[in-house]
Amino acid sequence: MGTVFGKVDVETPKFEVLQTTQDYEIRNYSPSIIAEVTYDPSELRGNRDGGFTILANYIGVLGQPQNKKPEKIAMTAPVITKTADDTSEKIAMTAPVITQGNGGSEKKMVTMQFVLPGKYKRIEEVPAPMDERVVIGEEGERKYGVVRFSGVASDEVVEERVERLKKSLERDGFKVVGKFLLARYNPPWTLPVFRTNEIMLPVE
Repeated sequence: MGTVFGKVDVETPKFEVLQTTQDYEIRNYSPSIIAEVTYDPSELRGNRDGGFTILANYIGVLGQPQNKKPEKIAMTAPVITKTADDTSEKIAMTAPVITQGNGGSEKKMVTMQFVLPGKYKRIEEVPAPMDERVVIGEEGERKYGVVRFSGVASDEVVEERVERLKKSLERDGFKVVGKFLLARYNPPWTLPVFRTNEIMLPVE
């Protein structure tokens, strides 16, 4: 899944770069199959990235895969996190895992996703999870405005870069049509200066 020096040695999602500017790229992503888990971080000792262990157990990163075949599923990158809190958008994670929050004013739920390897073309081909919290889904073709940065993707850094990217996209005539994703390509032991992170905003 990567080294302390940031080398990404796993499969990453396929996309086509439609436009490149000084501030961002516009990318069109191919359809993919994802495994996701939605959880309340407070129930996982306040760990917003606690869903990583659940998904890693499902694909077999941490030992025997917890799926009904059982079949080891290769890790991919990035890990993507997304939030769906109405008042603020805050994020978490690394190498493709996707996380999104969809809570109300009291609970801030988080959804984390792993993009499964490209060999899985249909949901029916994917080993069924043993853990009912793991949901297998399908992402269709989609377009994002993307900005890449290194270092630690803290809440403050992410919020600032999301706002900057949104302003740049809207300035250039793009309509932002959803909440941002934080894509992190490296494990926690990667030195911050070598980490690769991306902010992704869906656009029309």
